[in-house]
Amino acid sequence: MHPVFAAGETRGTPIWFVHAGNAETVLAGFGDRERAFAAAAGFEAKPGKLLLIPALDGKLAGVLFGLEKPGDLIDTFRPGALVNLLPAGTYRFANAPHDARLAALAFATGAYQFTRYRKGDARKIKLVVPKGVDGEEVGRIAEGVALARDLTNTPANDMGPEELEAAARKLAAAHGAKIQVTSGDKLAKEFPLIHAVGMGSPRAPRLIDITWGKDKDPKVTLVGKGVCFDTGGLDIKPSSGMLNMKKDMGGAASVLGLAHMIMAGKMKLRLRVLIPAVENSISGRSFRPRDVYASRKGLTVEIGNTDAEGRLVLADALTLASEDKPALIADFATLTGAARVALGASLPALFSNDDKLAADMGKAGLAENDPVWRLPLWQPYEAQLDSKVSDINNIGSDGFGGAIIAALFLKKFVDVPSWVHFDIFAWTPSARPGRPEGAELMAARALYGVLCARYG
Repeated sequence: MHPVFAAGETRGTPIWFVHAGNAETVLAGFGDRERAFAAAAGFEAKPGKLLLIPALDGKLAGVLFGLEKPGDLIDTFRPGALVNLLPAGTYRFANAPHDARLAALAFATGAYQFTRYRKGDARKIKLVVPKGVDGEEVGRIAEGVALARDLTNTPANDMGPEELEAAARKLAAAHGAKIQVTSGDKLAKEFPLIHAVGMGSPRAPRLIDITWGKDKDPKVTLVGKGVCFDTGGLDIKPSSGMLNMKKDMGGAASVLGLAHMIMAGKMKLRLRVLIPAVENSISGRSFRPRDVYASRKGLTVEIGNTDAEGRLVLADALTLASEDKPALIADFATLTGAARVALGASLPALFSNDDKLAADMGKAGLAENDPVWRLPLWQPYEAQLDSKVSDINNIGSDGFGGAIIAALFLKKFVDVPSWVHFDIFAWTPSARPGRPEGAELMAARALYGVLCARYG
């Protein structure tokens, strides 16, 4: 059970959720004293408004918390704000929020603090698991979210390829999964693009390969971009663009967080997790613009820009993933700034060669408050990847449609009928209910919902 949940308890200070449509009914159930107090306090049933109602003995009798009224745009995570607003104590939902399961999840994810380098705030808040909500399942999801956040929040001096491998090994051991790591000369021979990107750093590149589950079950492979820091390489980023590049391994963190949910929930599938872990650094060994490298698939790639490195490491990993012919491949990557320009920080771009999968993801994203938005694999743009000296260039020729161009590049290395690519930000720039400022797991809960529906 997640530590924010009051295991086995049914008593707690009641939280009443109110909105413009039910405020009168809720307040009618209170005594004259409580109604008078709410009126004197000027409480309005608006989203995010909070009122603590005192008892006659000075203790807390209950809480009023405002939500959006039905028909308005609803944030099902809004109750997650309460974990940072309430005084210490144990609480329960006295009436139903818009979605009790997501409200409980937001309570847990909102309680997250990154405490590796400093002590967290003392928050002695507990929530009684709402009736009808599977607290264990919600706890597993919250743990996966916390794992991804912890890994992505960790600065690059403590989260290089070796440390990312250690985190993967720890997760594999916790769930009885197998793990294999390819590095050195073997990596250079079998995964030349991964090696090329990482060879400029003294922190050796590697491919992390986790397998779990029964061979007879449907195969699902997750691929996560593990660029532990991205200077841009010789096409160096400006300092402003480099500031948050510790999160460039957010794709790797995402698949590890999702893998925890899958394995902890004993889902009936054969899971594989592939993470190309590198640091895109600058030295005399760094790969250069106009270099040409063979890929694992055999396609030769001209380097149009060394800052388009994520698609290179994913290309070799996706080739390996396809060789196993899984029922589904999903990759997560902090891949392009173009996706953020198009969709903003909180809406990941989705690309897929499978219309059914894309539609299922869209529905699950809305249901789980983990939205995604499909962009097209627009085939006419593929010509922009042409090269005069190799099979393909790693960037487009005109600078437009960058997220689509990157996805089209990846598609050339995918050889299965069901593949989905998530271009994520992996970061919350300013705190929202259930989502503290900092690293964030995006699109993974929605995919977990799809996988549960298919293989749960």
